[in-house]
Amino acid sequence: MNGKYLLHPAGASQFHWDLKAGNAQTILSSQMYAAKAGAETGIESCRTNSGDEGRYERLTSKATEPYFVLKAGNGEIIGTSQMYSSEAARDQGIVSCKENGPSAKTQDDTGK
Repeated sequence: MNGKYLLHPAGASQFHWDLKAGNAQTILSSQMYAAKAGAETGIESCRTNSGDEGRYERLTSKATEPYFVLKAGNGEIIGTSQMYSSEAARDQGIVSCKENGPSAKTQDDTGK
């Protein structure tokens, strides 16, 4: 099963997307967008940048949980991962993002 981008409403007037792996686990989550078009642009940026190892920043939370962010060429964060139990698990999340991100289809659940 292939991964997908799930585009959905967030509250009454915002939009958000998640990149899901084939097993339905969330790989990457976006920021909130004021317009659906902005969220769609974010998905396209993820498709463009997710295959590039140099766009990933490996981080550790204050609670010492590993996670990663995907950045665009201008340094802006495209999406943030979940918190992982280990650095190895985080690195597998990056592998999954690189495999699914460039070619995943979008499922539009906005109803708009």
